[in-house]
Amino acid sequence: MAFEPPQRLVRALGETAPSGDDWLEKLPEVAQQAVDLSELTVERVQVPGGRSSLVVLVRRADGTPAVLKLAPRRARPESERAALARWGGLGAVQLVEPFAGEGVLVLERLHPDVSVRSLPEAKALLEAAGTLRRLWVEPPGDHAFETVAERTGRQARVMRDSGSGSGGAEVASLVSAALEAREALLAAPPEVRLLHGTFRQSKVLAAERVPWLAVGPDPVVGECAFDLARLVRDRVEDLIATPSGASTTRRRIKRLAESLDVDQERLRGWTLFRAVESGVRALRVGRPRDAELLLEFAGWL
Repeated sequence: MAFEPPQRLVRALGETAPSGDDWLEKLPEVAQQAVDLSELTVERVQVPGGRSSLVVLVRRADGTPAVLKLAPRRARPESERAALARWGGLGAVQLVEPFAGEGVLVLERLHPDVSVRSLPEAKALLEAAGTLRRLWVEPPGDHAFETVAERTGRQARVMRDSGSGSGGAEVASLVSAALEAREALLAAPPEVRLLHGTFRQSKVLAAERVPWLAVGPDPVVGECAFDLARLVRDRVEDLIATPSGASTTRRRIKRLAESLDVDQERLRGWTLFRAVESGVRALRVGRPRDAELLLEFAGWL
């Protein structure tokens, strides 16, 4: 089978790939090796797929459906493997093979075309939040997961450079506010939990064991409000398109904070930081429309 990467993946990796990276070129060979090693039968490549990995629908030697996921090192697949092992299927997709090669995961098959985004907005937020709560467990004592302070520190350094670039005074002001919020939030985090790291509605898929399970973590260790912040801006294009978008966002922050016992102001602060970081990154890689939406949203906070 020709393991042709979807164009969505090609474009996304093209925005972030370091010079000399040849992961995409080697992908067909690596995928075939993984299939042979785990005795898998390939059905098809999932399209449009994700932005950081190739997802292939397969069957295991005993005929059970599964998913083969291959990701480059910069997508931290080994960190994902460790988090999925820690969760053990509680709230998240299960590993069905503990190790299938570096950067290779073999996972239980969910329903890849059915996420909670298919539900009405209020119901989708409720189901997503309930799934996220189950993931917030104590990290292992000897863990090697990146911390929120480390990840946002890398992001903050890039934001400082970008904030003084071509974004203009308005972007610079948002960057300054986001960086100040980060410093205040890191001063006294209320808890330390294993977090999904990139949680949103599209990361929650329909399943057989339970109605919904999370997929695609980029795990990080820190406070719960950081994890919940990305969910606040879900369907941002719809929020921006409505006259009541700003007030709807404030109500969403209040509702999510109360339902998951998270401090409302801390959730607002991390939502601001993450929205500005994403907006500045979108500007940097040439996605001005995405940047405009994200930065307008951040301005409401």
